[in-house]
Amino acid sequence: MRLYKVHHRLSHFSSSCCCLLHPFSLGNARFPSSTLRSFRHLRTDSTNLFKPAMSAFRFNRLVPVNSSLAEDGSTAGNGSANASLTFAEDDDESVIGVKYRVPPPEIRDIVDAPPLPALSFSPLRDKILFLKRRSLPPLAELARPEEKLAGLRIDGKCNTRSRMSFYTGIGIHPLMPDGSLGPETEVSGLPDGVKINFVTWSNDGKHLTFSVRFEEEESSSSKLRVWVADVETGMARPLFQSPDIYLNAVFDNYVWVDNSTLLVCTIPLSRGDPPKKPLVPSGPKIQSNDQNTIVQVRTFQDLLKDEYDEDLFDYYATSQLVLASLDGTVKEVGSPAVYTSLDPSPDEKYILISSIHRPYSFIVPCGRFPKKVDLWTADGNFVRELCDLPLAEDIPIASNSVRSGMRSLNWRADKPSTLYWAETQDGGDAKVEVSPRDIVYTQPAEPQEGEEPEILHKLDLRYGGISWCDDSLALVYESWYKTRRTRTWVISPGSKDVSPRILFDRSSEDVYSDPGSPMLRRTSTGSYVIAKLRKENDNATYLLLNGNGATPEGDIPFLDLLDINTSSKERIWESDKEKYYESFVALLSDQKEGDIHINDLKILTSKESKTENTQYYIQSWPDKKLCQITNFRHPYPQLASLQKEMIRYERKDGVRLTATLYLPPGYDPLKDGPLPCLVWSYPGEFKSKDAAGQVRGSPNEFAGIGPTSALLWLARRFAILSGPTIPIIGEGDEEANDRYVEQLVASAEAAVEEVIRRGVAHPNKIAVGGHSYGAFMTANLLAHAPDLFCCGIARSGAYNRTLTPFGFQNEDRTLWEATNTYVEMSPFMSANRIKKPILLIHGEEDNNLGTLTMQSDRFFNALKGHGALCRLVILPFESHGYSARESIMHVLWETDRWLQKHCVSNTSEVSADIGKNKDGEGKEVTDIENKAVAASGGGGAELADDIESGQFYSKTRSLM
Repeated sequence: MRLYKVHHRLSHFSSSCCCLLHPFSLGNARFPSSTLRSFRHLRTDSTNLFKPAMSAFRFNRLVPVNSSLAEDGSTAGNGSANASLTFAEDDDESVIGVKYRVPPPEIRDIVDAPPLPALSFSPLRDKILFLKRRSLPPLAELARPEEKLAGLRIDGKCNTRSRMSFYTGIGIHPLMPDGSLGPETEVSGLPDGVKINFVTWSNDGKHLTFSVRFEEEESSSSKLRVWVADVETGMARPLFQSPDIYLNAVFDNYVWVDNSTLLVCTIPLSRGDPPKKPLVPSGPKIQSNDQNTIVQVRTFQDLLKDEYDEDLFDYYATSQLVLASLDGTVKEVGSPAVYTSLDPSPDEKYILISSIHRPYSFIVPCGRFPKKVDLWTADGNFVRELCDLPLAEDIPIASNSVRSGMRSLNWRADKPSTLYWAETQDGGDAKVEVSPRDIVYTQPAEPQEGEEPEILHKLDLRYGGISWCDDSLALVYESWYKTRRTRTWVISPGSKDVSPRILFDRSSEDVYSDPGSPMLRRTSTGSYVIAKLRKENDNATYLLLNGNGATPEGDIPFLDLLDINTSSKERIWESDKEKYYESFVALLSDQKEGDIHINDLKILTSKESKTENTQYYIQSWPDKKLCQITNFRHPYPQLASLQKEMIRYERKDGVRLTATLYLPPGYDPLKDGPLPCLVWSYPGEFKSKDAAGQVRGSPNEFAGIGPTSALLWLARRFAILSGPTIPIIGEGDEEANDRYVEQLVASAEAAVEEVIRRGVAHPNKIAVGGHSYGAFMTANLLAHAPDLFCCGIARSGAYNRTLTPFGFQNEDRTLWEATNTYVEMSPFMSANRIKKPILLIHGEEDNNLGTLTMQSDRFFNALKGHGALCRLVILPFESHGYSARESIMHVLWETDRWLQKHCVSNTSEVSADIGKNKDGEGKEVTDIENKAVAASGGGGAELADDIESGQFYSKTRSLM
């Protein structure tokens, strides 16, 4: 990988070629490998699939997150409320929405703990950056004007994505020969109050680049400037001598072309003022489907609405590419365009340039706009056009449906400048039966005249990526969501006479059989290839596999040596099983070319326990000596002795379930009796009961607490049942959602029975809550299991599935194909059955697929129309997650007040038979009398992939 960038925006993280570590793990809420991607810099956008076997290390240990992580990416941290806002200390329950409130000190003190830094390893593994982070931002930052265009939210003042967080400083520590950290060198020369983003290592590790902006003043611009720092001295300076050159960071922003030159997306110098919106439109807004084309789209938000929006999108997204050298030389290359990614070849001779262009669309985000990929030389000369894909409004909603044409266009990591890509053979429609389904091609950057692309491999499932090693070895991944099947192929790219063979063929749900992922090593060109290991007097070829090591007792991460020819394995390292949870983080012994001798192996690991926060270690072979390199303070010492246990219990249909039970410090059930309990969860879908019953996570992981985490109520003497398995199972041809409510209630009943049986939860004082799809779960449980819970808390949920008629979550049938399922799953349709108190919280600017703010508005009106005890809190300027300190503190105050009033103080009795509701009816779900449904709006989903949410990134070049 050429570049080593880190930046932090919004609530989600993905890993980059640098090794980015957050200093402590936030409980069991870890990113699944399918939601993490590696790009040149740390992006913070969610959810496109990234094959686990392609990762060079376990990203969930690099960037551990809490399920309620703040939108700006911060974890627990302090922050000052904006001076213009007032926090109310009183508890006047009759006043709604007058002032922001703060929770009790025992909660507030945890949230206000100073944030710990993030870490980034240099390409040569000889230095570590400490990226210093700020606290929770004030609401005033979220209140900055933003343009909602083509699925993006743009800060016009900065010409970047809105709501972008930042680092406040950079410290550089050398890594000493004994593995310890040397003294810190602070990056200097920066103005006071600077905001740092997009931190990037040069390939040789001698320089850092990053963007700089300042507190906005009337007399100065808040646009981003590019700075460069010498790693040895820490001295920083502007990259451009001209003060008029600003960074355009709406899409990709800059890349190192070589160790002294960057290609930068800049705001065109000729750009004037933004276009002005006409006071009177030139005509009506018209859309038509004259060709009778079937176009089904989910509930995308922030789309273009008219010609003015198109012009405004072009204004902010258009960049002028500039080649800038460290010696001050500047050269404009190409014409201004909406460039979305820049990807240099490993040999530094070429650059892949991706851009989007008109015609734009009013029904899909920019990820589906016409896309062009060109090949340029490193000095900015056009070579050839690789593809120009048309507007993609008609990608089917079925899982594994993709855009037709060339996709996943990348450089081979093991070659100087060879391209590879995939092309679908089913037109992108997953419902079309065809063999092969995908074909992978390869071709030199500049092929000979008449030279056609070479077929590398044919796949019957959907292509998922390649890990390269050399001409004798590469691993190709394919998968199919409907069956959960995933396969890994061994191919010999340079030997056509060697037949491909299957290395792994398994269910992605079966975590117990997960063999792990091959580790990658860095090459001299900065790209990453599969690491080969060798032993003394042994001619076998070994790969290093890193796995989570899921077992019925919990995860036990491991490293295995895999003989690629015989498939035999040897375990060379695994986590402690008794007290600690240890995890492999990254391979450090990859500075030299060629195979790695087992006795020269050096790795980065993390270590934590239930009560000890995550620290990082370097471990070296052959004696496996450990050297601790961090000593982070405990983030919330007041809860250092909390009690944590992974519990197992069974649903009435025999499915084994798992949950993590947290109890307050010093709690003794025999002396203290049962506690009020908060159950916080999120449903998941499975294809088999066996897979649903498998244990995920470790009982020894550190209990991380984010700023809106349910674990905060341990400080209020609650028992917390976190993440109880809520499996929705659809075996064979059965669709899981057809029995959603039945299985949801059965899982909740089993969880409640277990905490009552253990004597830790008072049967009358059990509350339920969740965020997003967890909020949807909460509302359904209060409607269909009225005697299980005393109250509910639902944040940022969707409650009426007829408003998402073209699918949601993993449901890819339309409302008209599965009308009864859509209606029965919608708690809006059962609002008349909800009798227990429910607190609804929603960001006023929620841009997540399917969870429009009006979902909570309409649900609240339905509840109020039936006399339910309910409360609706709309948070100004907040999106799907909540980030401003004022908002977070108020959410915690509302939640605590609700729990104290309706849980702690609850005196109502629950039925002795929790399998029956108060009317004596069973829990089986009826057809709700086949209610007629009026559909409105587009389709939606709680999570969207990158192409649908309009996000663009550089192609993967490295994982560390």
